[in-house]
Amino acid sequence: MSTIQIVLVALFVYLGSIGSVVGNTIGWYALGRPLVASFVVGVITGDLQDAMVVGIPLQIMYMGSVTPGGAVAWDLSYATYIGTAGAIMFGKGAGASELIGYAVLFAGIGGFVGQLMWNLSYALNLPLNRLAKKYADAGDTKHMYVPNVVGGQIIGFACRFIPAVIVLSALNLGSAQADFANMIPGWLTQFLSVFGGMMAALGMGIILSFLVKKGWHYAVFLAGFILVTYFNLSTMAVAVIATIVGVVFYAAETKEA
Repeated sequence: MSTIQIVLVALFVYLGSIGSVVGNTIGWYALGRPLVASFVVGVITGDLQDAMVVGIPLQIMYMGSVTPGGAVAWDLSYATYIGTAGAIMFGKGAGASELIGYAVLFAGIGGFVGQLMWNLSYALNLPLNRLAKKYADAGDTKHMYVPNVVGGQIIGFACRFIPAVIVLSALNLGSAQADFANMIPGWLTQFLSVFGGMMAALGMGIILSFLVKKGWHYAVFLAGFILVTYFNLSTMAVAVIATIVGVVFYAAETKEA
């Protein structure tokens, strides 16, 4: 990856975070999603095909990711942007299973760094809270933007962009060394690929636990799985069929046919 590409990916690590300058709707809930992140990295690196190969399993893996009470087990933006970029750096010419293995490996590294930076940003924001309280107690609403906007964004940017540039630069340097790349044994990437598949199943299971309210709902899920797996229908075709069935079911239930 070139320096410009590293800077752009690191910039999106920040933009896809909670509380970034573009807001949570565009940032955390859009740019921060693994499939979107993989697409962005693919566009930046010019390797969209490999990016989407790892983006889909990463999306399924982290599909059940929630942040109850602000508690974060990993940093989604860090994990997916760095995981995808790392897979593209080290997986040139590799098969899909190896690419996914690299993605899981580097997503773990990125997520760990992001978790550390998340806690650091919490600590660095404490003085801003005191400053905001000082302005609030004084009724000085004109300067409330200083801790809430200026200070908060500077800390958020510094805790995400700078470490991301460092991690991506280190990975890029490593991928440029053939001997270093060969130090990652094949069994490890294979193990991580299998582990990624297990995590994908776990993520799907978490989603189903929220969506399935009655036992027969599992039959609907299995029907879609069979249509894709055995009848070779695309997910778009299955989505259209599901929409038609849903409309008919709703009309029958409400007797509004």
